[in-house]
Amino acid sequence: QVQLVESGGGLVQAGDSLRLSCVGSGGTFAFYLMGWFRQAPGKEREFVAAISWTGGRTYYADSVKGRFTISRDNAKNTVYLQMNSLEPEDTAVYYCAADPSLYLSDYVRDYDYWGQGTQVTVSS
Repeated sequence: QVQLVESGGGLVQAGDSLRLSCVGSGGTFAFYLMGWFRQAPGKEREFVAAISWTGGRTYYADSVKGRFTISRDNAKNTVYLQMNSLEPEDTAVYYCAADPSLYLSDYVRDYDYWGQGTQVTVSS
């Protein structure tokens, strides 16, 4: 059973940056596809970014491409989401997710393990 704990959320102004972190435990972190999703009030959870086991492949939602960067440090069991040029539309609870899969996925249903989420609020 994998446990995931996110941190790094907060209240920022439009144009600012934030870095989210997600620490995993209870499994061999390096053998998990890792993803970031977000959920705004009244909306469905949506894909943000994913990264392969070794970090060699990444995949982004069009809405964040060029502004967000996903990375991982398997020695620290940690995946990061660097968020630059934040916009009010980025306001949401951000969730870290993991799955023992070789294939990048942007589907919520493909991820077996989820963190509790961290709130990101971007003011205009």
